[in-house]
Amino acid sequence: MKSISLTFIAILFFTLSCNSNTTTKETHQKEKMSQQDLAKYETAYFASGCFWCVEAVFESVKGVKEVVSGYAGGKAETANYNLVSAGRTDHAEAVKVYYDAKVVSYETLVKVFFGSHDPTTLNRQGPDAGRQYRSAIFYKDANEKKIVDAYIAKLKADKVFSGAITTEITKYTAFYDAEAYHQDYEANNPNNPYIRGVSVPRLKRFQKKFPELLKKDAH
Repeated sequence: MKSISLTFIAILFFTLSCNSNTTTKETHQKEKMSQQDLAKYETAYFASGCFWCVEAVFESVKGVKEVVSGYAGGKAETANYNLVSAGRTDHAEAVKVYYDAKVVSYETLVKVFFGSHDPTTLNRQGPDAGRQYRSAIFYKDANEKKIVDAYIAKLKADKVFSGAITTEITKYTAFYDAEAYHQDYEANNPNNPYIRGVSVPRLKRFQKKFPELLKKDAH
């Protein structure tokens, strides 16, 4: 019985992890904005666990025009899912957020970042463990770093988290788009066990916590 129970737990853990590539036949493709359209917006880069979850969270924020799942923060000159998930590049699953600075500020995006995951769990988020699932912010310039540092200082002063914040604050170097099937994964695969058991609950917790930040159709 013990071996059967351990096997069941192992199967359940794999199913409810970002490494599970199971998809459903019930998919739809969201209309994507062209690179020309996106060029007029600011960009920000974050990592906080499985990018399926992180993409869905930022997509729900008003002022955010597009979110791309991908890889950032590694030492290798390229990245893809097989390499990153095997821990061979030191990249993190990350997102590139295109946003309208007239509607939402970088500081608000940092608020969304810290308000939608647990930054105290080193190299882990929910059922996903490993360096590729670490909490990280990739700042582009000194002003962004100043905003991030100030926000973390406030979180510590207010004792928002009981544990130490482990988020890596790293200078942005490069971002590699994830494979096409990873984009809009939550929307395209609503019946995936991980999406139903992990991603959607995480999104709902964030939306309940910050209703004032949401797009009208995201409630």
